[in-house]
Amino acid sequence: MKIGIFDSGLGGLFTLSAIAKVLPEYDYVYLGDTKRLPYGSRSHETIYEFLKEGVDFLFAKDCALIIVACNTASAEALRELQQNYLHKKYPGRNVLGMIVPMAEACAGYSRVGLVATSATVSSGAYEREFKKRAKKSKIFSLATPLLVPFIESGDIAHMRPVLADYLKYFNSKKIDALLLGCTHYGIVKNEFKKLLPKGVVILSQDTVVPKKTKEYLARHPEIASKLSKKGTRAFYVTDITPMLKKLANKWFGKDIQIKKVTIER
Repeated sequence: MKIGIFDSGLGGLFTLSAIAKVLPEYDYVYLGDTKRLPYGSRSHETIYEFLKEGVDFLFAKDCALIIVACNTASAEALRELQQNYLHKKYPGRNVLGMIVPMAEACAGYSRVGLVATSATVSSGAYEREFKKRAKKSKIFSLATPLLVPFIESGDIAHMRPVLADYLKYFNSKKIDALLLGCTHYGIVKNEFKKLLPKGVVILSQDTVVPKKTKEYLARHPEIASKLSKKGTRAFYVTDITPMLKKLANKWFGKDIQIKKVTIER
């Protein structure tokens, strides 16, 4: 069986590339719902429906474990999916998200800034997890809804002034870490770094989640024992965009095959 990675777009592909570097022996299936991104401005009901469709698709592809790389889906719909859907329809299979591992990674910092989609911020998911896993950390949250479209289109030049304007919010907060609460943001991590004061640590999924995945598999041999180790990669998207092809080739090699699929019910 395989490890599935689900996201609305490029961020999940970037996260997969990071996980596969740390755990290259496993077989992975990536699903990007690129036709319907961004998820950040969608309603809770719609995000939940999209997540269910993505999970169904990946489990049908023989995945034993799915990592929801999308912070918006993790924040808005994962808990409900785990409680009301997963154990009934897919007993013995697990779906993990981004919020818990990222909150755990913030535990050593006193003042943490969070940038994420509007849906992630309004859900309050990170605030809830901080109270459990980073009790001594104070979080300052900012919705940054314009960034994902810029990143997906590759228009980084026009993104820069928008990003600079967003980050002004943290000038008075004296943060010692910035949590990139969207997998897309890790792709442009250097743009954040240029605008932040020296000493502010950037926490992103591509550096945190691979280690957390390895630790999870070590703690759950009943899951790890089901996973095949042939080093295969399969890529599925609901829309093939020029930027997706360009970055997929960059991260995984020019010979990869990306298949367009329909997951809508």
